[in-house]
Amino acid sequence: MATARFRFYAGLGDFLPPARRQRDFDVACVRDASVKHMIEALGVPHTEVELILIDGAPAGFERPLRDGERVAVYPHFTALDLAPLPALREAPPAPLRFVADAHLGGLARRLRMAGFDTLYRNDYPDDEVAAIARRDGRVVLTRDRELLKRRDVIHGAYLRALRPADQLRELVVRFGLAPSFRPFSRCMACNGLLRAVDKAAVADRLPPSVRARHTRFTACDACGRVYWAGSHWRRMCAAIAGVVAGAQ
Repeated sequence: MATARFRFYAGLGDFLPPARRQRDFDVACVRDASVKHMIEALGVPHTEVELILIDGAPAGFERPLRDGERVAVYPHFTALDLAPLPALREAPPAPLRFVADAHLGGLARRLRMAGFDTLYRNDYPDDEVAAIARRDGRVVLTRDRELLKRRDVIHGAYLRALRPADQLRELVVRFGLAPSFRPFSRCMACNGLLRAVDKAAVADRLPPSVRARHTRFTACDACGRVYWAGSHWRRMCAAIAGVVAGAQ
């Protein structure tokens, strides 16, 4: 049995009991336990960890712990370049694509509204979320820390906020998404790509008031939904502008 001293910095403390936040604490470790095993045993998903220092030196997840070592664990940094240090994992493929678990429908719609490829279904089981993420190189979005502890989940983000608008802002800050916004390029309902269409081609799918007042339309080839720049569109524009401004 070995004893290591841990310290979790910044937002990682949210995953710990209050008595262990913002301070060093000693933990008894099974002999040759990996640092990843111990970090997750203490309640912190590996997807939330960006840097590990053991006695001041960078370490990977599989590094075995030895008696008396001090482990400093850090979250993602928004203002610090870690490129010179060994990465804990490969970067997710660009452009970022997401898969949201069954409880994040509101966030999924907002990400699609902003132009991000986001898969979502309200009956996704955890196994399917993990399989989709691994197959497509997607980032798992969830408020379930146990899902993010799975070995087959490589890239993920734990959402602390409860409201979808705040969750979107959280992701914009974490992943620097603002420059990649492509508003109204994806269908909010099914994630399909939108394309401009002639009014005549969709006239039979429009309410009479919309047919009389609007001339420009986009449509989703996947599900057939038609979009136009009405009052709802203007509210969404304002919402996107607010998210981007709040993330700067």
